[in-house]
Order: sequence, then structure tokens, then C-alpha cells
Amino acid sequence: MKFGRRRAGIGLCAAMVAAAWAMPNTGPLREERLAVKIPMHDGVMLTGFVYKPAGTLKIPTLLIRTPYGARKDLTPNYRAFLEHGYAIVLQDVRGRYDSEGKFDPVRQESSDGSDTLNWIARQPWSDGQVGMIGGSYLGIAQWKAALTGNSHLKAIFPVVSGSDEYRDRFYSYGGAMRLGHRLMWMAQNLRTPGTREPKFADYIWHLPLRTADRAATGHSVDFFQDTLNHPAYDAYWKNLSTREQLDHLRVPVFAVGGWYDNFVQSDLEAFTILSKKSAGNHILIGPWPHNMSIKFKTMDFGDDSSAPIRRYQLEWFDHWMKPPSQPAQPFAEPPVRIFVMGANKWRDEHEWPIARARSIPLYLAGKGNANSVGGGGRLTWEPNRDDRPDQYEYDPRLPTPTTGGAICCSPDIWQWGPLDQRPVEERKDVLVYSTAPLRKNIEVTGPIRLVVYASTSAPDTDFTAKLVDVFPDGYAQILTDGILRLRYRSSLEKPVVAKPGEIHQLTIDAGVTSNMFRAGHRIRIEISSSNFPRFDRNPNTGRPVADETELRVATQKIYHGHQYPSYVMLPVIP
Repeated sequence: MKFGRRRAGIGLCAAMVAAAWAMPNTGPLREERLAVKIPMHDGVMLTGFVYKPAGTLKIPTLLIRTPYGARKDLTPNYRAFLEHGYAIVLQDVRGRYDSEGKFDPVRQESSDGSDTLNWIARQPWSDGQVGMIGGSYLGIAQWKAALTGNSHLKAIFPVVSGSDEYRDRFYSYGGAMRLGHRLMWMAQNLRTPGTREPKFADYIWHLPLRTADRAATGHSVDFFQDTLNHPAYDAYWKNLSTREQLDHLRVPVFAVGGWYDNFVQSDLEAFTILSKKSAGNHILIGPWPHNMSIKFKTMDFGDDSSAPIRRYQLEWFDHWMKPPSQPAQPFAEPPVRIFVMGANKWRDEHEWPIARARSIPLYLAGKGNANSVGGGGRLTWEPNRDDRPDQYEYDPRLPTPTTGGAICCSPDIWQWGPLDQRPVEERKDVLVYSTAPLRKNIEVTGPIRLVVYASTSAPDTDFTAKLVDVFPDGYAQILTDGILRLRYRSSLEKPVVAKPGEIHQLTIDAGVTSNMFRAGHRIRIEISSSNFPRFDRNPNTGRPVADETELRVATQKIYHGHQYPSYVMLPVIP
């Protein structure tokens, strides 16, 4: 999700296209701005602002529903649609700013979204056709409205929005909580009125987690308490999930994400599901964080790394909401457009994951001294016969710090993106495995999975994995990472504590990426047991994490070699 009213809109450029109903060029646009109260099914009134060309012409509408404040003049990005012949409706969601009711994130957006669509269709300036745009929470609101099947909604364009509440915004693909993002969003948006925003450190280190919401906001937050009460992926989360309901979706979707955005994996997985139902869905992934307009300080992906998002949006909505007299044309853009980092080029694809990708394993190797970048950990194309396990101590009081990556959402508090991992790799509780310098370019595009044999002295603990591109000068660029809470080693649905000392074959989902490892670079894998505060600390006790205050040290072992062939599976593009 995004923070503050200053970030309610997302867009990269405002390239314009012609359309059948584009406003004639007869001088400055005459527009009307209407403040409205929009009734919901239960009598609650939501505040909205209507922007439309002056006159009585019936035109299509673009709806933006936001929790970050709709009372503002149109941004240049939204104004492009007004000048193109669309009406714009900006609306505060329930319980936010000037709208009535209690804010109940996500749950409220289906029925309220549908009620708003029906209201728009009844207005004298509306032709009954509505599209929805916006990013982050504004994108979530689109998905929820689309799932209602409302006939007035013709197309949506969600940006950096994800599709599953558990895996995207609260927990992870491996069951650890997304601590820093969740508490930061609450501190910036839900704190007690009149109180100062607390320091980041004041709430991320707070124990027990059960009262971390009070440290962040000054009061107990209902949905955070619900989150703690449902640490596994149970019916509570399945009922909230967009992805679980995609079979019911009938609206075409053009999604946009970024390789360094928190939700990119979920965006791609939703596209994969939808593409099996219909060829009318599209996705674009660039080398961006959650806010695409912010440039990385440590890495430049070239002049070609931006994309004409506004042009795509105009073409998308023109395609689905053009006048009936205009003959139907296939949407011109490819179903998948991705930016390959390292090569720094855009490429069109027909599907995700890419069908021609070859699954190539790289095996962990070493003599038991992979601790830190100065150790002897290696990645090899074949498993070694004479290997010894690596060992480290994980102390949740001194967790491995988050250093860049796909985190969200305030880089002034914690920096996101392709940061150098060498400071982290100096730690003895981080195992580092690297290839020799590559003799030729290798493109890795797709999901990254680490299959590792591991044991622990604790009944429960975490294991992390990170994929890194090491430059000839030593710069270690993070590409993607992941974490597995040991109790969820079999499934997210049924946690099972471990037997200390038992060796487990674990699969760590390390996310998705697209990167060209260039000749002379090295491929690197990091393994540890924390990535804090991106994820919460495992206290290693085996008891419920939400109410735990005791922190124990765990002894971790990673096995590799012929008997225990631990490896990272790379989707290599031939």
C-alpha cells in the first residue's frame, strides 16, 4: 500500500493517443468540478469529486477510489484522461477523510465499489461505462469491485497491487510476517489523531507482536489483531483473497508491477491464472520499486527503463469503452512485457512463466566454512562428493538486517531496490555461495527456488534465501529474496513444529526476477535465518509468535554435497 495523500496517483508519462471520442481541439478545455455524496447500500455516504468536460454529453468514466484523500485538484496524469474525453470520479473510501463509516481495509471495497459503479451509471453525464485506475490500495479497490461482476465496470488497470492479502501485505510465501511494511503503513495512516508518528525502531523491535499495533498507532487495530490470530493460510485469508476468486472475474485486466516491488510475484501469478481463462489480459513489469517515479540511488538501468504507462492506459480504456459504432480491434500490446535487468532491455512474451525457460540447478558446495563473503562457499554446476555442512548461530536479538530488495513503501525510512549486499555478507550468520566468474552471459527470468537440506536445534526457526548478481568490482546487487518459517515447511495451511536436529529438505520461495548475469559477473546465493524488519524475527521457541517475548539462540546447519544435494533452481532463458 502507499502512504500519504501525496502518493494517491501512479504514472510515468502522459503520452497521448487519438480516440473516437477525443475532445476536439477548440481551445482550453472547459471543465466542471462537482462535490458529491455517494450513497452506499447501508445508508453510509461516501465523499467524491466529479471532474468532467462542461456540457451534457454522455461519456465514459474512470473511477479512482482512495484511502489517501480525494480532496485535491486533478494531477496532470488524471487530467490527461479528462482532456481525452473521460469523466473522472475521485472518491474517499469508507471511513477515510470526508467519507462516513468505519474504515475496514479491503473487506469493504467490494460492495462499496459496486455501489459506486451503480451510482455513476445513473448520472446524466454517464454513458454507463466505467473503468478503474490507480496503484497500490487503489489497485486493490479495483480488483474487489471487479469481483462483484458489476456490469458497468468494463476494464481495470491495477498498478503494484498484488492479489492475495496473506502473501502480499501481511505474511509471506513462507509464512513469516511482513513486519516493517505492515507496521509502517499503520503508523502513517491509522495512528491516534493528534499524535506524532513514532520512530520506525519504536515499533519494529516491540515485543510481543500482539501489542506492536499500539506502539505504531497508539491504539489496538482490529485487522492487525485478526492477522495475528490467523498466522496460517486458513479460511479467513482465503475469503479475503482476490486470487482465490479469480475464476469469477469477467473484467479484462492490465496489471503493472516492478521487480523491486513487494507485490510483483503476486501480480504475475494472478496474470498466469487469468491468462488461462482469456487472452484479453495483459501485464507489464519494469525495474521499479513500489513508487515508479522514484529513481534508485545505487543503480541505473538505462534510458530505456521507463514505460509510457499513461499511453497504455488510454489505449486500454479506449479499446474497452469505445463507441459501439467503432469496429472492434484486438488490443495492440503483447500480453506480457518485461524489462530484463542487466541487459537493460524490454522484451515481449506470450506467457508467464516463460515456456522456453530451462530449469538449471546450481549446487551449494564447500568445506564447512561458507560463513561470510570471505568464507569458502561455492556454487557449482554439479554436486560435490566431498562436502561438509555449514553451521551458524541465529540470535533473534541480533537479526540480519534488511538491505534493499522488494520492500515497501518509504525509502526515506528504509531504502529499497538493488542495494549492495556486501555489508550483510560480512556477518558470520550469513552463508555465502558464489560461482566462479561467468564465461558467458546467462539470463535468469522467472521464479527462484532454493531447495536446501537443513537442521536446527530449535523446534521452529526461519531460513532465508537471497539471489545476488556480483559485479567484477565486487558490488553485490540483490535481485530477489524469500523466507521459510520451518513450521510451514509442508504447507502454509498446516503448521508443524520440528524435531531439533532432524534434517529436512526445504524449499524456499525466493520470489521472481529477470536479470542478465553478464560474463565476468558471479551468481551468488545468501542463506541466513532473518531478514529484519522486512520479516518478523522467529523467537525459536516453537510457541505462537504473536504473544512470545522470549528469544532463544538456534544453531543452524546447511548440508550439501552428493548425499544432500542442496541447490538453487534457476529459470535460464536459452
